[in-house]
Amino acid sequence: MVEVSRDPAGAVRVDRVVVAVDCGRVVSLSGAEAQVQGGVLDGLSAALHGEITVQGGRTDQGNFDGYRLLRLGEAPRVEAHFVSSAESPTGLGETAVPPVAPALANAVFALTGQRIRRLRWRRR
Repeated sequence: MVEVSRDPAGAVRVDRVVVAVDCGRVVSLSGAEAQVQGGVLDGLSAALHGEITVQGGRTDQGNFDGYRLLRLGEAPRVEAHFVSSAESPTGLGETAVPPVAPALANAVFALTGQRIRRLRWRRR
């Protein structure tokens, strides 16, 4: 779940992300929380700023100096909740990354009435 609002300039701002995860028994709560929080921030970076361009058969972005990531001041509060389970632990990996863009798009629609149909969109 993503909560968004408008900043004083009218741009959409991501305020909070809440994630529920069923990954079996959690062995290290702090480690699991960190993986989920990192995945959410990676997903937001991709949805808000991620763009790879190609010219002459090569990517223009060769490293992180040319690929925009979420900055600390843009990072929302991320809450991770884990389903209590007796199942064997499974990996968390990047499980928090894929749902972020659709959740963000739905939150923007709820705020603005504008459906997001592609990742490159104007946040005003």
